[in-house]
Amino acid sequence: MRWTPLILILATVPCLAELPPLRFAIADSWAMPMVRHENGQPTEGILFDVMQSLALQIGYPAQFQVLARARVQSAMDHGEVDVRCFVTPAWVGPNADQYLWSEPLLAQRDVLVGTRQRPAPVNLQTLERQSVGTVLSYTYPSLQPLFDAGRLQRDDARSQEQVLQMLIIGRFNYAVSNQWAVDWINKDLKPADQLHDVALVQEQMLSCMVRNDPQLPTKKILSTLSAMRQSGEIERIISRYTAPSTL
Repeated sequence: MRWTPLILILATVPCLAELPPLRFAIADSWAMPMVRHENGQPTEGILFDVMQSLALQIGYPAQFQVLARARVQSAMDHGEVDVRCFVTPAWVGPNADQYLWSEPLLAQRDVLVGTRQRPAPVNLQTLERQSVGTVLSYTYPSLQPLFDAGRLQRDDARSQEQVLQMLIIGRFNYAVSNQWAVDWINKDLKPADQLHDVALVQEQMLSCMVRNDPQLPTKKILSTLSAMRQSGEIERIISRYTAPSTL
């Protein structure tokens, strides 16, 4: 009967194959170092690694659903996905209190970026009338009054990477970008061609939101995310993609 304890242990350990997947929302507008997309699925990046680690630690298989940015919240509202990260309650609006929220986990720093021809700092409030590169469906609260007044016009691209590529080829003089994305694309540019941030647009702390569903291990999800932040795991993931190359 020496095998009995092993049988009892195995009987008490949940099998991943028997558990439903934990469904994560992935915006198709995200670019490296946040997420790399290949054949319609995420393969690496800061957010991908955070989500993968979370699922592994709570013992659920991870499933990633790549969605248009404008479709992400609708998918949450209709129960098509379970977890959305890199978000703040202000972006969700009145429905935000229907969800469970992690503590702030990641800092988002949006900057106005110029090319090498226009590296000087600018004042957003006195910027001359023009179009600026933006990401479709993204909100920029600090710039919205300028958009509403017609002093600035949005020139939307589908992803952050596309916005920066359009800036490089000269479609507009300035674009709004996550600082991480600017640093990432500059890795492949010669020093004379690199992009420069010329103004801080907004800076905010972002969280993960979870559907408040009794079928989900919500408490474990939130406590695990908290532990990942407190242990330094999230910062180590960020550093893996943002630390300057030593080569």
